[in-house]
Amino acid sequence: MAVTDRHGLPVAVCAASASPHEVTLVEKTLEASCISCAPSRLIGDKAYDSDGLDAKLAAVYGIEMIAPNRARRRKTQDGRKLRRYKKRWKVERLFAWLHNFRRLVVRYEYHAANFLAFVQLGCAIILLRRF
Repeated sequence: MAVTDRHGLPVAVCAASASPHEVTLVEKTLEASCISCAPSRLIGDKAYDSDGLDAKLAAVYGIEMIAPNRARRRKTQDGRKLRRYKKRWKVERLFAWLHNFRRLVVRYEYHAANFLAFVQLGCAIILLRRF
């Protein structure tokens, strides 16, 4: 899981096994942030449409979660907020940049800590290339 800024540069990354749901990893990723202030908005896909996550992010961090609704009766997002969802491609661009590193395309490391270290190294190289 990764959090980027408006230019697609990495702000926080987190690696975990495939079994936990992404909603449970949001707080862990925000705590691993390399900047001191939290973003004002997070844009995620349909997996992040959760009332509990919305309430927790708003109460603890002051973050507005923007995610399209899953199949539900009561809609929580209107069209104005979802216009920002079009900018989700910037996160996908970060993952495309990370796939330029052969070690990250296929997870050769058995331990998650080693894989996270290589992901962080890749993010550091991306940041150094941009500045």
